[in-house]
Amino acid sequence: MNRAGLPFALGGIGAALFCVGLWLGLGWEVWRVLGVLSSIFTLFCILFFRDPERLPPAGEGLVVSPADGKVVEIVTEDDPHVGPDAQRVSIFLSILSVHVNRIPMSGHVAAVDYRPGRYLMAFAGKASQDNEQTHIGLVGARGAVAFKQIAGFIARRIVCTLSVGDSVRAGDRCGLIRFGSRVDVILPPDARLRVGLGEHVRGGETIIGELP
Repeated sequence: MNRAGLPFALGGIGAALFCVGLWLGLGWEVWRVLGVLSSIFTLFCILFFRDPERLPPAGEGLVVSPADGKVVEIVTEDDPHVGPDAQRVSIFLSILSVHVNRIPMSGHVAAVDYRPGRYLMAFAGKASQDNEQTHIGLVGARGAVAFKQIAGFIARRIVCTLSVGDSVRAGDRCGLIRFGSRVDVILPPDARLRVGLGEHVRGGETIIGELP
């Protein structure tokens, strides 16, 4: 379990114990129901903040998925870190996905730009431009890529552990987005994409594309 989820899980455990204690002491049925609901919330937090180990693929120029989820959009657009005609691959994370985010490419962090915004549904196309997000630029041996942590309708707390100048490796943990979200990975126009629309990907393992 990722440590970012500990306050939620511990809070749920504390609430469950408090409610059960009152139910045993007073015998009021409402406290038993609240105790059950608190226990369910705790189990949900343990599931949501799970943090499995991942083994990134070996190879030069590989860009791996920064998150678990489903590819919902592939478009061409200009990006301030990658340049004109970049290829954006958008990944939607459901409430049941692993929400720990990972570095898509080895290199160093060139930019970390946080931008407040709206909270549209994360699968909506406009979420990439309009929603609250952190835009991270990376520079590696074969060029630049970028990725975005994007808040969704429910998710309103982006956690990013990166700073400009950090040296990073593909597959390293770099934060998470709480309770449903979207992650974009942006590649240069001459990169070869290795995923398609509707494909399910695994953070730190699935190859999104290959730099020339």
